[in-house]
Amino acid sequence: MPLHPHSMLPAADPGRRTHFAEFYGAVPAADRPIGLVMGNCQAESLRLALPHPVAWVRTPPVHELTAGDMPHLDRLVEAASVLISQPVRDDYHGLPIGTRQLFARVGARRGAGVAPGGAGSLTAVVPVIRSAALYPAHALVRPPSEPSLAPPLVPYHDLHVLAEAAGQPLPPLTVRSTRAVGSLSQRELRSREQRHGAVPVSDLFEHPSFDLMRTINHPGNPVWTELAARVAAHLGLDGDPVELERPLLNRIHAPRSAVVIEAWELATPATDHWTVDGEQVPDDEVRRAHLTWYGEHPEVVAAGVSRHAEALSLLADA
Repeated sequence: MPLHPHSMLPAADPGRRTHFAEFYGAVPAADRPIGLVMGNCQAESLRLALPHPVAWVRTPPVHELTAGDMPHLDRLVEAASVLISQPVRDDYHGLPIGTRQLFARVGARRGAGVAPGGAGSLTAVVPVIRSAALYPAHALVRPPSEPSLAPPLVPYHDLHVLAEAAGQPLPPLTVRSTRAVGSLSQRELRSREQRHGAVPVSDLFEHPSFDLMRTINHPGNPVWTELAARVAAHLGLDGDPVELERPLLNRIHAPRSAVVIEAWELATPATDHWTVDGEQVPDDEVRRAHLTWYGEHPEVVAAGVSRHAEALSLLADA
C-alpha cells in the first residue's frame, strides 16, 4: 500500500495526544458501538463522512503508528464492533497492523454480540484511491533507498519533468494521451478493488471532474460522501453520510490543463499554477525546482522512470 512518508512523531507528543484523544484514552468513547477506520489520510476523510450509529474513533494513520501506540490500538481493536481498512500488508513497519491481521482479531469475536444489533463483528476494505484522469502527467515516486524522499514545493512528480531529467523528453500532452493515461489509471484502480475485495468507487471516475479529485490521490468531498454511503450499506449500518462542513484534503490543488478539460469536455477554466495552503505556486517554478532537485537525487529519476514506464509510454505516444 503506497502511503505518505513515515512520521517519527512520538506517541507521547502532547499535541498528538490531544488530536487523537480518544485513541489514547484521554476522552471516553461515546456510548455507542465503536468503529475504526485504518489507513492513510484518506481513511480519516472517510471516517468523517460515515453515519453515526457507530462512534468512529479518530485513529493515527498507519504510517504514523509506533510500537508505543500498540497498547492503545489493541484496546480499541478489542472493543471495536466495526473495522474498516485500506489494504495494508502484514507487519507493516514491523507492527501487526496489516488489514488481514486486524480483521482476524475482530473476526474471532464474531457472534459475541458486540456489533450493532448483535449481528457480530463487521469489516470492510476500502481502496486506496488514486486517479490520473485529470492529472495524467502527475505521479508519486517512492525511491527504495528512501521512500519518504519528496521533491520541494509540492510532493508530486510531473512525468514530463522527470523524463526531461532522464534525458528522454516527452511531447506535450494531447487529448489522446490524456484519455489513454486516464484509462490506465481506471484499470489500475478497478484492479486494486477486485484484488482486495474492496467496496468499489472506481465507477465515479468514469466521468472525471475536478470536484472529484484535487490531486491524483486527494479526492474531493463528493467521493467521501458516496463512499461513506456505500460502506454503510455494505456493513448494514443505518443513517445517512454526514454532511461535511469543510472541504477535505484541501491543502493542495494541482494545475488544471486545457488539454485535460478538452479531453473530458469539462466546463472549467484552465490554471497554470498549484495552490498550496491557499497560495498560488506557478507550475514553471515547480518545474525548475524539481529539475534542480532531480540533479541532486538521480536515484529518484531512475525509480520514477521504472515505476511509471507504462504511463511514460502512453505520454510518449501522443
